Amino acid sequence: MNQPKVIFLDAVGTIFGVKNSVGDAYIKISSQYGVIRNCQEINQYFYECFKSSPPLAFKTQNKQEIQQLEYQWWEKIAYDTFAKANALGEFTDFKAFFAQLYDYFTTAEPWFIYDEVVSCLKKWQNQDIQLAMISNFDTRIYDVLKNLNLATYFQTITISSLTGVAKPHPQIFLKALEKHDCQPQEAWYIGDSKQEDYWGAKSVGMQSFWLNRRN
Repeated sequence: MNQPKVIFLDAVGTIFGVKNSVGDAYIKISSQYGVIRNCQEINQYFYECFKSSPPLAFKTQNKQEIQQLEYQWWEKIAYDTFAKANALGEFTDFKAFFAQLYDYFTTAEPWFIYDEVVSCLKKWQNQDIQLAMISNFDTRIYDVLKNLNLATYFQTITISSLTGVAKPHPQIFLKALEKHDCQPQEAWYIGDSKQEDYWGAKSVGMQSFWLNRRN
């Protein structure tokens, strides 16, 4: 197999993951605002709401507006999560809770880097392979990568909220390739979602790899 010009990687679930669970993080913050629930229950409700949400992608090109829409997108998921748990009436201040929660996920605290990631990134850099990211994330990704000491590895970052489409839509992959003046057959893509990552990248002609972290 020829060495690629660029290796594109997914973010959450591929390079870094959530410590313990999203539910654990939610309860860690919500307990400060009067709401204590079972973490596993909240985690289940979160993923139900997350999976039923529309793509994290917006038609506007105004960055300030996009950041407001990102915030509202995640706020609705948090709201619906606690609504499923019949906990909304227990919050002393839901707006303040969510503001703290949103900022919390910008820090390094709720995340961990998978063991093999840094050594792989360094190896590919030493081989003069360009590294880039394609993620259905929001603009907090820049701060997250910086806080995890990962930002310097990536030459470009392409995210759904700024691109206007989310994986597995072909356009997000093509936009990322354009930034490197790279043809699909010259690139690899690595991600943990079979549908969004593996088949999404494969649909535009990239060499794609499914990283199955569930085993």
